[in-house]
Order: sequence, then C-alpha cells, then structure tokens
Amino acid sequence: MAHTIERASPVPYYEQLYDILRERIAQGDIAEEERLPSELELCRDFGLSRATVRQTLTKLENDGYAHRIPRRGVFASVPDQTAGWTIQEGFLESQLRHGRTGITTTVVGTGYISPDAHVADALRVGPDTQVFALERVRALDGRTAMFSTNWFPRDVAKTLESDPGVLDGSASLNSHLRTAGFISSGAQRVIHALAAPAEVAAHMGIESGHPVLRVRSTSWAADGVRFDYYETWVLTDVIPLEVSVSAS
Repeated sequence: MAHTIERASPVPYYEQLYDILRERIAQGDIAEEERLPSELELCRDFGLSRATVRQTLTKLENDGYAHRIPRRGVFASVPDQTAGWTIQEGFLESQLRHGRTGITTTVVGTGYISPDAHVADALRVGPDTQVFALERVRALDGRTAMFSTNWFPRDVAKTLESDPGVLDGSASLNSHLRTAGFISSGAQRVIHALAAPAEVAAHMGIESGHPVLRVRSTSWAADGVRFDYYETWVLTDVIPLEVSVSAS
C-alpha cells in the first residue's frame, strides 16, 4: 500500500490517510496504546489540512482503531473482533476489516434490464431507461449468507463492463467504484424483516417464506447523482447485521 497521498486519485484524502494509519496499526507498526502522531505532525508529514486530518482521526475512532484521551492525544486501539456485517460498509470490506476469511462471491447474473419501479425511482431514471444489474450470492465459510442485486445507471455500467474481476466475483465492487471516481457522499439504507420470495429462496438455498432481512440501499455522489442502488437479502443466523453509531 502507498504511504503517501495520491493527489490524482479520486479517493478522498482523508480516506487515503485512514488506510495508511489503519494499516500501520493492524501490522503493529503503531502498537496498541501507542500515541498516534499529532494533528500538526500528520498535516506536515502528508501535506493535508487540519480538517482533513481530524476527519481521518474521527473515522479511526469510530471504527475502533483509535481512542482519544483528553489533553494527551489519540492512541492506537485494536477493534473488537466480530463476525457481523457492518452495514455502513460493503460486505467484503467489513469482513476483511474484522479479519474474517472464507468469504466467497458467486456472480449469478449480469446484464442490462428494464428497471422495476423501485429501481427507477431510486436511481432517478425513466421507466424505459435500461440499467445494469449485478446479481451475487455471498457465502461465509461455505454457508450462504446473502443474495444481492446491484443496479447501476449506464455511465457506471460502462466502467464495470471492463472490469472482469467484479464481473466474476473475484474483486471488490466498492473498490472499483471508488477507483472509477464514484465516491459516495451519502447513502440511505432501509431494512425490513420479510419472508423470502421464491426466487430469492432459490438463490439462497432456503425454503420459500423463510425469514430473512432485506436491505435496500441507495448511494449518491457529492453532486447528488445516484450511482448505485442495491437490494440484499440476509440470513442473520449466518452473518448478523451491525450498525455503528457515534455521537454527533
């Protein structure tokens, strides 16, 4: 991993610094309970504004990689190890952050479709405007955990069509979107407890009507453009959902 800020990268500076510091903590270069460099030191070493550095440190605290002691500074922490999906993150990223292995992704469908009404509404496209659908089954240690469908407008789909790793399930979709310049400025996620429809049950290897959680999520960029909408059906006995909450 690069240990400098890539100025030409579409990934925000605070996220790049977060990745650098998180890696140093995870690898032991910054030991648990060791004080992190001060805000001024990080500003100087990485050429960043104080606001950007503060955003990074806050994210480290929220994710369990740091804790603040008043009048002393920010100190490295090791996050609690859990097996859940932290819903603010992508499934793969969440599991890797928790140190989990045994994650598999099987792509069961790709292609352009005419969107259902809820998809068209979420992406703010016309009902006759085709969108690109990516269907995947995710498993943890050989047990099916979730069935997901992501829908993308055509400008996003064009970048996906040239990424075989995403299309065969071997690469991170979220990493691809960030690299392609589709950076989430905000998202809305709605969770419902439902009975699995027949098509969903078939993909998940369960009986129709089996209780599942459905998560629908819409992500948008800084200019308000909706670039990703997904629907994920989750078996929470395999992969519980986690929601991180921090004080505002």
